[in-house]
Amino acid sequence: MPLHPQAEALRRQRAEAGTPPLYTRTLAEARAADLADIRAAAGNPEPVGSVEEFTVPGPGGPLPLRVYRPAAAAEADVEAAAAADVEAAADVEAAVPLPVLLYLFGGGWTLGSLDTGDAICRRLTNAVGCVTVAAGYRLAPEHPFPAAVHDVAAAAEWIAGHAAELGADPARLAVAGDSAGGNLAAALTLLARERGGPAIRHQLLVYPNTDHAADTPSVREHDDPLLFNRRSVAWYWGHYLADPADGADPLASPLRAPSLAGLPPATVLTAEYDPLRDEGEQYAEALRAAGVPVELRRYDGMPHGFFAMSGVLDGGRDAQHHAAARLREALR
Repeated sequence: MPLHPQAEALRRQRAEAGTPPLYTRTLAEARAADLADIRAAAGNPEPVGSVEEFTVPGPGGPLPLRVYRPAAAAEADVEAAAAADVEAAADVEAAVPLPVLLYLFGGGWTLGSLDTGDAICRRLTNAVGCVTVAAGYRLAPEHPFPAAVHDVAAAAEWIAGHAAELGADPARLAVAGDSAGGNLAAALTLLARERGGPAIRHQLLVYPNTDHAADTPSVREHDDPLLFNRRSVAWYWGHYLADPADGADPLASPLRAPSLAGLPPATVLTAEYDPLRDEGEQYAEALRAAGVPVELRRYDGMPHGFFAMSGVLDGGRDAQHHAAARLREALR
């Protein structure tokens, strides 16, 4: 179908403003512009019960984490305190740990920060009724593959080992990410399987990169400089891989894993107007062929990045609601 009218309006605005593609800018310019664009399209940040930031040890130094707790949980704590006392409220919270979601932001492993996924994390936290932990990771090209993979693995291990401190249930841990964050989420499940943990209940992969050498119809046909395109994909991979041969590693290209058997059930969301569309759908089919329960949903008329644009694209808001429903079901 044609590009959705709301997405077409954004494309027209970029054309009229003469907005240059991110891949034509310096890294500093691209990082600042990417965050500004995401904030502008994400809508008003949804209030949550609480937000806390701290660092934990990582393989290359401290890793930043941002922990979101749902508004409903905060209200329940207040009601318990009013009915009894603060100590009783703490007992209630400790007795009913919440599921926990590790969220990994996108940005081609090159752009992005904890602020990139802030609006998404807030929405999912409330809608799922979970503790959401957004994890920072080292960016390329300063820290090429596999630095980011090992950072997110360290974050997952820390969450599983400190779930009680978070008021979370380590047996109900899910991982999610969009774009490069989806790639890292998929890589994390492969690494966790190899290491024997932590146990991951579900993986939510939103238009993930799955093969560095993908030569699919969607890669070839999407070349519009006003949208995320095949040049964007090549630019990001060029920063992420210090050596192109590293792209053959399944932790960089999950679609190249010899086996996907035994991985967590998955939800895979793709966008019609996205060069990553086909490789995301191929990964979903490969998971299914390996016996992994999968739901694949394509959003027609939507461009890459739409999931983070719920303030201006109805499709982004719908996809976030659907993702939350899938996570709620998986983490019951």
